[in-house]
Amino acid sequence: MATKEVDEQQTLDGLIVRGRQLPSAKTGVVYPLSADALVGAVEAARDGLIEPVLVGPSDAIRRLADANDADIGGIQIVEAADDEAAAAQAAAMAGRGDLHALMKGSLHTDVFLHAILQKEAGLRTRRLLSLCALIYSPAYGRRIVLTDSAMNIAPDLDQKRDICQNAILFARAVGIETPKLAAISAVETVRPQMPSTIDGAALAKMADRGQIVGGIVDGPLDLDAAVDPQAAKIKKIVSPVAGHADILVAANIEAANAIYKVFLFMDGAQAADCLMGARVPIILTSRADSPQTRAYSAATAVIVANAIRNDPLMLDEAEG
Repeated sequence: MATKEVDEQQTLDGLIVRGRQLPSAKTGVVYPLSADALVGAVEAARDGLIEPVLVGPSDAIRRLADANDADIGGIQIVEAADDEAAAAQAAAMAGRGDLHALMKGSLHTDVFLHAILQKEAGLRTRRLLSLCALIYSPAYGRRIVLTDSAMNIAPDLDQKRDICQNAILFARAVGIETPKLAAISAVETVRPQMPSTIDGAALAKMADRGQIVGGIVDGPLDLDAAVDPQAAKIKKIVSPVAGHADILVAANIEAANAIYKVFLFMDGAQAADCLMGARVPIILTSRADSPQTRAYSAATAVIVANAIRNDPLMLDEAEG
C-alpha cells in the first residue's frame, strides 16, 4: 500500500489540541523515579494536558527533579515509601475518584497492575484490562486502533470479547462514532484447524446478538482485506468492515506486537497507548517510548477520562 497524502485531521497531533480543550485530568504518576517518567509528567503538565500528582518517596523525587532541571513547584507529591506502597496509594486514590487517570512511572509493570487489580482499590470492571494503541500510519492515511499488543498473551474467546469491547469504547472516546472492528486472522474464511478464524466468526455473531456493543464487528478478516478496499473487492468479501476497519483485533500478543512495531519502526507511524478496562484510563509507559508517544498517550488519557464522565457505555460493566 503506497504512502498517502497526509491528512492533518487524522494525525495524532490533533490529540494534543483536543486534550488542551478539555478539563485537565488529575493523573497519579506512580513512582516517578526515572528521568523519563518524571520529566514526561512535568512536560505533559506544561502542555496543559494533565494535572500530575506524584506518588512516591518525596525526597528522592525532589532530588531527581533538581538533577534534571524539572520544575515540580506547585505539583502535589503524595508520600509513599516504595513502589508497592506508591501503587497501592495511587490505585486507592483513583478508586475514590481523587484521580482521573494513572500513569506508570519507573516501577515494574507487575507491581503497578497488581495494585490496580485489587478489589479493594475499586478500579475493576467486569472486563479484563487490555492495551489499545491509537496509530496514525502514513501508509494507511488515517487513524486506526490496534489491540492487544502488551497485556493478554493468548486470549480465549471470552477474553477477546472484552478486548473488542474495550477497543470499541476507546475508539468512541477518541472520536470514531461507530467503529468498525476487524478480528484479524491469516485468512478470511472459517477454517476449523485455525482457531483464530473460529474466534473471529464467533465475535461477529456475538456483536449481532448484543454481547459486544457500540460498534460493528466482522471476522475473520486477513489484514489486507480489513484495511484495503481493493483487496476486499478482489476477494469478493461482502462486509461493512472489510476495507474500512477502524480497529484491528489480533489473534494473540505476538501478532499484535509485531503489527505494532512494524507500524512504528518501519512505517514511521505515530502512536498513543492507553490501558482500558478499569474505571480510569491508564498510561502504561515503556522505556522505549519516544517523548512524542508519551505526549500523545497523555492527551489520549485526558480524552478517555472525559469520555468516562460522558459516555454511559464506558462504565456499563463496573463491579458493584
